[in-house]
Amino acid sequence: MTITSIKTEKNSFMNIALEEAEAAAARGEVPVGAVLVRNGNILARNGNRTLELHDPSAHAELLVIRTACTLLESQRLTGCDLYVTLEPCPMCAGAISFARIRRLYYGAGDEKGGAVDHGTRFFCQPTCHHAPEVYAGIGETDSAKILKNFFISKR
Repeated sequence: MTITSIKTEKNSFMNIALEEAEAAAARGEVPVGAVLVRNGNILARNGNRTLELHDPSAHAELLVIRTACTLLESQRLTGCDLYVTLEPCPMCAGAISFARIRRLYYGAGDEKGGAVDHGTRFFCQPTCHHAPEVYAGIGETDSAKILKNFFISKR
């Protein structure tokens, strides 16, 4: 594995996450995409693969965290930023905390399954060992549109 060298802005990284969400939708997966970045370089990018891998933990966030940890040969991703198109669920928020990710940028909020600004608010709990800086609403309109269109097509 290699680190992809792309120097870009926050919106561009979110655009790459949106590409991964679109690819996930094309595979029939819930369209969530994620990109993990360190020092402006992409370490990993992926979309949901729970159906493909027959793995309920194969959320986009976990897949990029696993890839980056393998690449860096470390369980900690200090100094890394995560861009994801949907507010992380409790499982993913836990992994983000344990990996010590520096910043989390997410697109659409998830009132039902989110755990950052909705639901359990994982990073606000006294049992949370590490809370990243959180920036919500980056690419929110596009993220929400991809999800809405996906679920309309399933009805």
